[in-house]
Amino acid sequence: MKTEFSLAQLADPDIAEADKILRACVHCGFCTATCPTYVLLGDELDSPRGRIYLIKEMLEKDAPPTREVVKHIDRCLSCLACMTTCPSGVNYMHLVDQARVRIEQQYGRPLTERMLRAVLALVLPRPKLFRICMVLARIARPLAALLPTPKAPSVTPTLLSRIKAMLALAPGLLPPPGAAGGSVFAALGERRGRVALLQGCAQQVLAPRINQAAINLLTRHGIEVVLVRDEQCCGALTHHLGRDGDALARARANIAAWTAEAGRGGLDAILVTTSGCGTVIKDYGYMLREDRDFAQPAAKISALAKDISEYVGSIELQKSRQHGDLVVAYHSACSLQHGQKITGLPKDLLSKNGFVVKDVPESHLCCGSAGTYNLLQPDIANRLRDRKVANIAMLRPDVIAAGNIGCMVQIAGGTSVPIVHTIELLDWATGGPRPGSI
Repeated sequence: MKTEFSLAQLADPDIAEADKILRACVHCGFCTATCPTYVLLGDELDSPRGRIYLIKEMLEKDAPPTREVVKHIDRCLSCLACMTTCPSGVNYMHLVDQARVRIEQQYGRPLTERMLRAVLALVLPRPKLFRICMVLARIARPLAALLPTPKAPSVTPTLLSRIKAMLALAPGLLPPPGAAGGSVFAALGERRGRVALLQGCAQQVLAPRINQAAINLLTRHGIEVVLVRDEQCCGALTHHLGRDGDALARARANIAAWTAEAGRGGLDAILVTTSGCGTVIKDYGYMLREDRDFAQPAAKISALAKDISEYVGSIELQKSRQHGDLVVAYHSACSLQHGQKITGLPKDLLSKNGFVVKDVPESHLCCGSAGTYNLLQPDIANRLRDRKVANIAMLRPDVIAAGNIGCMVQIAGGTSVPIVHTIELLDWATGGPRPGSI
């Protein structure tokens, strides 16, 4: 794709990167076939190729984002299926992230929209505050039925539809909090390794059992696990809202905390059980590439970061206790299959440990969770969820497995089939407790 940036514009490292990304695009359109919003809506501007044209024009003209640009960028899930499909290697992720930052800085959203996004950016990265809000949402949930319902579904979300979506996703009961930061879990028997485990934000409130399953499995296999005391939210939530300052500040704080922990006791890896977080942590090196003080430490931390399935796949597990015919529908989270290019490993681990694993049809299409997307674009998100649930139902599974808490909550809203994290099944297979929902 030909670009027309001035030399002055190209002096900006972000514009120089955007120029490189744009020039890699050859207009082939392969991305449209795997883009969830294009598949649903059929609008070229709701495809990666269409959004690339909009971003290119906005950046070249150095113009404030228009309402049309914002509408179509907001509808992007950042599922990154387009990057898996693209034969030219266009890094759409870095391009759309840059567009979101510009929108956040230069576009005047309506007051209610600004307030809603500010609340999400405030609450979601803070587990204690998030827990309080979930308790309040549970109390208010019955009131959702009293809110007016649109006569027909719309891809243009309203404040009421967003409020209803938030209340619908609130759990009926919150589990007790998990282990606190600063906790260290000793290896059982001879120590074979030492890792830090990301505590997460929403996950430690909604499903602390996931990290507990990881701790159980790892310590049983000789791995010491530490929950780093000064760790923060990874920054993914605010990063995808275009709030780059907040996201980068959190990244720097985490890099400092993990680097200090590695210096104290050594770390073989930083393990992540929420793939959406893992994709961003693995990108810290890029995000802070221009930071004189943090560029090198960020690259080292990104290299240490691993999805839990990557690390478990590298150690020899105890003989599986599962020899039955439990059918598992494996949902491949977008952030895992497209963002981190981890596709076959989780399924292989489940299969080798006694489960009958089935691929979900249209597995490349997003379930509609996508961080805060199911709150900000509830109508599109619900259509994607229903499509995903229908595809899962074709398999008639006993349980659904996934590697991302956002996907788990989203899919659970449309099915009665139990859904658990992959690591819960692997923990059960190698001597841990049976997941409570099965």
